[in-house]
Amino acid sequence: MSEPADPDVSPDAWSGVHRGPLRVGEWVRLVDQKGRRHNFELVPGKRFFSNRGHLEHDDIIGREEGFTLVSSAGGEYLIFRPLLSEFVVSMPRGAAVVYPKDAAQIVAMADIFPGAHVVEAGVGSGALTCSLLRAVGPFGRVSSYERREEFADVARKNVTQFFGGDHPAWDLTLGDLAEALPASGERVDRIILDMLAPWECLDAAADALRPGGIVCAYVATTTQLSRFVETVRLHGGFTEPQPWESLVRDWHVEGLAVRPGHKMIGHTAFLVTARRMAPGQRPPLKKRRPAPGAYGPDYTGPKPPGVPEDEPTAEG
Repeated sequence: MSEPADPDVSPDAWSGVHRGPLRVGEWVRLVDQKGRRHNFELVPGKRFFSNRGHLEHDDIIGREEGFTLVSSAGGEYLIFRPLLSEFVVSMPRGAAVVYPKDAAQIVAMADIFPGAHVVEAGVGSGALTCSLLRAVGPFGRVSSYERREEFADVARKNVTQFFGGDHPAWDLTLGDLAEALPASGERVDRIILDMLAPWECLDAAADALRPGGIVCAYVATTTQLSRFVETVRLHGGFTEPQPWESLVRDWHVEGLAVRPGHKMIGHTAFLVTARRMAPGQRPPLKKRRPAPGAYGPDYTGPKPPGVPEDEPTAEG
C-alpha cells in the first residue's frame, strides 16, 4: 500500500512551491549526465528534445519529483521542480539578474521580514523581486519601480510564472522612484536600490523610510560604491554605511582529492546598507581620521562633515 501524498503548500502562502505529483502547467528542471540543465513547462502530449533523443511530457506528469528518466536515445535525466535559486538564473532576461548569493545577502542583511513594506528601485528581470516577495509573505508588500517598460514586462512575466499568478503583495510601477515615491506619500520599512546612480534616490529614500528602516544599494563598480557611500555620509540622516561583497567558491571532493573547484562566482556587485535615523537626529561623527590622501586633489566626490577642503596628499 502506497503512502498518502503530502498535502500541497497552501496557495494562500504564495510561496511558488508545490508538493506532490508534478502537474500540468508546472515547470520542471532536467539535469543530464554532464550537468547540463533544461527548464520547461509540462504540457500534455508534448515532447522534450535534446541531442540525446526525446522525453514524453506525459511520462513526467503525475510522478513525484526526484526521479531519473531515460530518453529515447538512452540519455539519463534527473527531474525536479526548480528551486527559486535555479529559476532566477535560467529565466528569460531583460536586464541582468541579481544572483542568488546577493539576493540571500540582501534578504538577510537588510533584514527583510514577513509583513514588511519593501520598495525596490530597478526591477530588472524580477529575480530579486521573487526573493523579496517570498520574504515579506502575503501580508507584506513589495513596491517595485522600473524606468524601462521592456524590463518591467519581462519582470512581470517571470514573477507571475514563478508564483503561478499575480502576487497580491506586489505593485509594479513604471517610473522613476526619485519622483514617484515622494508623490505616493508612502512610509516604508526597507528600500533596495538596484540602479546605475542610487545616490540620486537617496533623498526620496530618506523621506519615505521609517526611523530604523534600512536602505540597501546594489552597485557593480568601485566608483559607484564610493559615490553612494560618501553621499550617505554627507546626508547625515543615516548611520555609517556598511559596504561589502560576497564570493562563492565550490569544492571538488572525491576521497582524498579535496580541493577548490575550478568554477567560482566571484564579483557580481557590491552591497551597502545603512539605517535611517529619527527625524532631526544625526549619527556621531567618526573619530577615526581618513587615510592620508583619501580626499586629496584627485578626489571629486562628496566629502563627509569634518573633512577639510584641501586634504593633503599622501606625500604632503
